[in-house]
Amino acid sequence: MRPSTRLALPGWRRIPGPPRDAVKARLLRLHVGLLRRFGPQRRWPGRSAYEIAVGAILMQNTTWTSAARGVAALRARRLLDPRRLMAVPETALAEVIRPAGASRLKARRLRGFTAWLLARFGGRFSGLRGAPLASVRAELLAVPGLGPETVDAILLHAAGRPVAVADADTRRVLARHRLIPASASYEETRAFLEAHLPSDPALFTEPSQRTCELGAMF
Repeated sequence: MRPSTRLALPGWRRIPGPPRDAVKARLLRLHVGLLRRFGPQRRWPGRSAYEIAVGAILMQNTTWTSAARGVAALRARRLLDPRRLMAVPETALAEVIRPAGASRLKARRLRGFTAWLLARFGGRFSGLRGAPLASVRAELLAVPGLGPETVDAILLHAAGRPVAVADADTRRVLARHRLIPASASYEETRAFLEAHLPSDPALFTEPSQRTCELGAMF
């Protein structure tokens, strides 16, 4: 058998790869640690993308238990459909979702989001999944009453877009691990996570739910 030969190029040297992202490594270690502590997390509750988005809006300034009661009330009346919901007057819708709290305000926000979804994508989430992420996020942030956390929850959990939900519990856990300053804002934390983690919706979904559990413990 002939020995293998290699072509030696004058002056050749190995070209180094990109520098190792130490922050990414720490974030992934934290991800693994949370996985071992809490186990795999279930996806955001909801039988459809629209129901998940409705739940994200009803969860503003309340617990998931209260929001879930509002979602259940809508389901019982078969209103978890964009066109059916828009056919209900705002005052009547507020009465339906009363268990979620702040019902008048949330009814207005639900109708605002639903009107945008119908006008922009005909009520279908397929368009939301395929639209340019930065522009569609900006459009959602322009809908009255939808703040960054609600918008990112809708994009991540309902539309499956790779967006980090940098809620208060996530910021608390990251600051405790000295990955971000304690004073880091929502947008600073979101940008930090998206810059250092692979663009994978599943990777953003799991840590966001686990850090909520961990953050609530302290």
